[in-house]
Amino acid sequence: MKINSDNSNINLRHLRAIHAIWQEGSFVRAAETLGVVPSALTEAVRQLEENAGHALFDRRLRPPQPTALGLQFLEETRPLVEGLDRAMQRLRGGARLAHGSLAIGASPSAISGRVAPALAAFRKAHPAVTVTLYDDIAERLATLVSDGVLDLAIAGRAGTSPDLAQVEIGRDPFGLACRADHPLALRGGAVHLADIDPQDLIQLDGDTGTQRLLAGHAGLPEVFLAGNLSARSTVAQLALVRAGVGVALLPREAVLLFADPALAFVDVADLDLTRTLYLLQPARRPASPAAERFLTLLQE
Repeated sequence: MKINSDNSNINLRHLRAIHAIWQEGSFVRAAETLGVVPSALTEAVRQLEENAGHALFDRRLRPPQPTALGLQFLEETRPLVEGLDRAMQRLRGGARLAHGSLAIGASPSAISGRVAPALAAFRKAHPAVTVTLYDDIAERLATLVSDGVLDLAIAGRAGTSPDLAQVEIGRDPFGLACRADHPLALRGGAVHLADIDPQDLIQLDGDTGTQRLLAGHAGLPEVFLAGNLSARSTVAQLALVRAGVGVALLPREAVLLFADPALAFVDVADLDLTRTLYLLQPARRPASPAAERFLTLLQE
């Protein structure tokens, strides 16, 4: 943008002065509106008129009236002043969270125990902010955060990217998900892999972080990954478990997703595997006021 040196000494203070006089019809009332002494207002108008080379107000009239050139200048600059006022109102409103939006991503198993309580507190404090929650696998959520679709996400670790910051926020042990009346749940205490029939295991889609962790775990025999029943999501997997179709190897928070008394989480003594949850944030984009407030609530 090219700056005209002739206008470099004219600023918002000068524009506010002449528009206040135009609106109030008096130098004195305009000074009171702006919270300045009349002499300061008079000096601001004098500077502007000197820069323009022409009077902006006819002071012989009572109340003072804009000259023809002054009226033209006032009408041309009114959208600038009004637009700035609207922008400042939106800025202050956004900072107070009187409006705005918040888009969060989460793996399904992170919603109930972590995201939902923070969102409930956020909604209570800031009901005017529009909130959207996306649930998906970590890689897709990470892409949405990097692309600016999401403010942040809570999920397993995603691939590294210069546009993404990942900070560990919790760990979640794997165990067995089964119906509360399943024989392995009724035993009480931990079970062993040898107690689980591999053919009863409901596998999860191979793109999910949960299934990749299981597939990459050296202590899990291949037979536990080769079943002929699978689900595309944790929610579908839990629905099948609840219906008595089979059992599943899942992180604890995933099994407790709905706090369903019909489902049980059973420790597997010889399955030393933990899912790590991360806070995914943009590395090169500052957080919005809404995102900052949500993060504060998430960490409480």
